[in-house]
Amino acid sequence: MPAFDAIGIAGTSMSANRRWIDATADNLANINTVVSADQDAFQARYLEVAPNPANQGVQVTSVQLGDAEGILSYEPEHPEANAEGYVRRPDVDMGVEMGNLIMAQRSYALASQVVDKAKSVYQAGIEIGRN
Repeated sequence: MPAFDAIGIAGTSMSANRRWIDATADNLANINTVVSADQDAFQARYLEVAPNPANQGVQVTSVQLGDAEGILSYEPEHPEANAEGYVRRPDVDMGVEMGNLIMAQRSYALASQVVDKAKSVYQAGIEIGRN
């Protein structure tokens, strides 16, 4: 493994985790999005990540969408309710999404620490080379 690969590999992790945080934030922001029962509900975003053989890191390979059917809710007073009084809400679980957000944030922070430590090691190596 070449000397500076640690920063590149950790960088791919940081990039993937940033996209995971963005997708989770989007899911949480739309948790209360209500549409008519005749329309598709908001579809949560879920990332698929795989090893990236080109630079030994990871990459987001695709974004999968959640169920468009969502959850039917009887709310006859809601402005979006259909003739039967139903609206459609997204099938997004706040507990699951908050857990995902915590995992993504911690993973991002750990990858950031790897970059900092690798930078310190590389700088120490340069100092040794000067002496």
